[in-house]
Amino acid sequence: MIDEKDRFYSRLATIPGIRPLPSIGDWILLRVESPNDVARKVARRLVPGIVSVPRHIEGAVRVIVCDPKTNERVLRALREAVA
Repeated sequence: MIDEKDRFYSRLATIPGIRPLPSIGDWILLRVESPNDVARKVARRLVPGIVSVPRHIEGAVRVIVCDPKTNERVLRALREAVA
């Protein structure tokens, strides 16, 4: 799972408008312009809960690291959400 997290983190870093931050566990924290809007758009396309807005952290969403196939779907949804 660590290899997949590193791969997913690297791919997230290529999306304009998203800045992944070093994270612990199965979640990656992402700096984004409109967190509630991004989370809502992604939840509409995927299973709710994959992307959430953490309390007490302004301008961020967190995304759970899943299997490679799901992560690719998350990447596509995030790319569209911040476009």
